[in-house]
Amino acid sequence: MQKKSSYKPTQSDVAALAGVSQTTVSLVLNDEDIASIPPETRKKVLDAIETLGYVPNSAARILRTNRTFALACIIPDITNPFYPTFVNGIQDEAEQNGYEVIIYNTHGLAEKEAKVLKTIQEGRVDGMIGVFFHAKAQDFLPLLTRQIPVVRLEVRQHQSGSWPLDSIFIDNVKAAHAATSYLISEGHKQIALITGWDGPARARREGYLQALESATEPYTPWIQDISIFNEEGGYAGMQAILKEGQVPSAVFAGNDLLAIGAMQAIKAAGLRIPQDVAVVGFDDIQVARLISPSLTTIRQAQDEIGKRAAALMIERLQREDHFDGRVIEMPFELIIRESA
Repeated sequence: MQKKSSYKPTQSDVAALAGVSQTTVSLVLNDEDIASIPPETRKKVLDAIETLGYVPNSAARILRTNRTFALACIIPDITNPFYPTFVNGIQDEAEQNGYEVIIYNTHGLAEKEAKVLKTIQEGRVDGMIGVFFHAKAQDFLPLLTRQIPVVRLEVRQHQSGSWPLDSIFIDNVKAAHAATSYLISEGHKQIALITGWDGPARARREGYLQALESATEPYTPWIQDISIFNEEGGYAGMQAILKEGQVPSAVFAGNDLLAIGAMQAIKAAGLRIPQDVAVVGFDDIQVARLISPSLTTIRQAQDEIGKRAAALMIERLQREDHFDGRVIEMPFELIIRESA
């Protein structure tokens, strides 16, 4: 049996086969100076790469550019459909610009957030895009002083100052206010809220309370706290409400998973949605329009948020000049479906 050759093609081999200089090959590989390279020349290089089976040496690229061409994406709960969609948007934008994405799941725990921030200080990535429930702006300073820029998905507007710390957010207070006000406008007199305190929950609680306070008629807040932000938490929270003996006419849940869990508990109790209890969620995950009845919710367009976050990061990495942190507000929309 003939022994397979261990020879690995080089850029010089690609250049020779394509009939161009090695510099031209390098420019094509790195997507640099594209305008000065004729399309036919670029095609020759790419055809030669495919013919030879050439694989770029990533280690050499890192040494040459002092870049890893990798971005860290920090999320608190990979099981929540909101975050994979957010990550997908980041990946789409990053890959188009030659960057890989490394995902870290913190489970929303303070100690895991601190651990991942320490890991990133080691220089494994060029920048970090993340959702943090516990880390504050000052916690990112060790990264920023090492010229590792940060983009945060925030629950409300925060000024970023002179550091290369960018923030992207939707107004969670205003969005929750809109959801609650819609239920008030539909004539609901008792509106319960199922929520917790972590992440955006505090801001959404605030929006709910503001909507009740601004109503023309007096409303008594009805808040059921939970510690698990998924269907299980929503089910348990709704069960606790129903055990009080009085059924609210509407429930606003802190996210769609909580809303879906609450809907399951409502059905298990023999009640109808929305005739007996209307339900509103938050996030507009894909399953929200597929369940029965379909879920009224707040849409954040998390895919677009991810793309915009990645675009902010890449713009900062590609520019050599320093500029202050930016704050970008993204829109939200109340999506009215069958559940309310």
